[in-house]
Amino acid sequence: MIARSLFMFLLMIVIPSLYLDFHYLSRRLTISKRIIYWIPTLLMVAYTIVLAFERNFIPDNIYLLYIYLLLLGLVVIPKLVFALCSICGLAWCRLTGKRRNYGNLAGLAAVPLIWFVLLYGAFIGFEKMEVNRYDYISTELPKSFDGYRIVQFSDAHVGTYSGSMQHLLKQAVDSINALKPDLIVFTGDLQNIHPSELYKQMDILSGLKAKDGVYAVLGNHDYAEYVDCSTAQKVANCRETISLEKQMGWTVLLNEHRIISRGNSHIVLAGMENDGDGKHFPQKGDIRKTLAGTAKEDFIVMLEHDPSSWRRKILPESCSQLTLSGHTHGGQFMIGDWSPLALAGKEWNGWYKEGRQSLFVSKGLGGLIPFRFGATGEIVLISLKVAR
Repeated sequence: MIARSLFMFLLMIVIPSLYLDFHYLSRRLTISKRIIYWIPTLLMVAYTIVLAFERNFIPDNIYLLYIYLLLLGLVVIPKLVFALCSICGLAWCRLTGKRRNYGNLAGLAAVPLIWFVLLYGAFIGFEKMEVNRYDYISTELPKSFDGYRIVQFSDAHVGTYSGSMQHLLKQAVDSINALKPDLIVFTGDLQNIHPSELYKQMDILSGLKAKDGVYAVLGNHDYAEYVDCSTAQKVANCRETISLEKQMGWTVLLNEHRIISRGNSHIVLAGMENDGDGKHFPQKGDIRKTLAGTAKEDFIVMLEHDPSSWRRKILPESCSQLTLSGHTHGGQFMIGDWSPLALAGKEWNGWYKEGRQSLFVSKGLGGLIPFRFGATGEIVLISLKVAR
């Protein structure tokens, strides 16, 4: 994880320290005190380099990463923000001829705000969960499915729910079952990087119950792409993940579909493999294979982990009326209904519609990093309704 952006992390750590040393400390502190000032920065540089040499996307002891990110949030980010505010204030002073640098005041004011966001998101926000209810209304839905209840959850990242946080996963399962769904669907990223994370959680996850069963698709983290091992071992790891999901009583859809019947009518539940950009995220989705044998008049619920596939593949190549996705986590940071992800101009949270086709993107339940501010983990109940 750190290795992918090592240069950026090092700049974030070193540049603010250089700026503060040059502008504020070099004239006020002795050499010995300046050396002491630089010790935390050098230790963070060393910590960063050590993590960059980890073989896997995250270290085997994930708490090394959590401590590192906490130090970034408590020390490095506030220092970086202060330095940026100070530089902007200094530039304004030179343009206007004023002597007082109000950028310093702005930077100091930002520090407690950053600390609040970090500590709240890590120790309170991540433990919150909400159940959100929506009606999906369609003229194409068979009448026998009027009121059909689908519960979606996504991005569980159960490896994060270890130790004292395991009760949060149990709470989520209990909340899903309490909704008495007709169908439960999971839209990918069950693990962080390795199927072994599922072992201690299988009893909990096996407790999910719905009239028509539990169905799942794979997310980018479920393919074992983030483990440094041979291709053969990655394939074996992915197969183990699928096997463990099946042992829990789930049906894993791998570019395939199932028919859900009510009397003489039916809907199609289709599950496409993760269909990301092919560079950073696996692109394994085959929509033609997924929908082979379906008819134009079928009502299709498509499960696809990565919502970017909706415009790239699902809209132009299928007539799926409803697509359910996850992957984005809502950025795990939201202020009201806004997240930095919105700047990308892509589908990242909630409902989207093009003609007769709709997409819902869930914020997901958990995350590789136990942090959520505003983007509260969610379970979604979607009630299918026939338009009247």
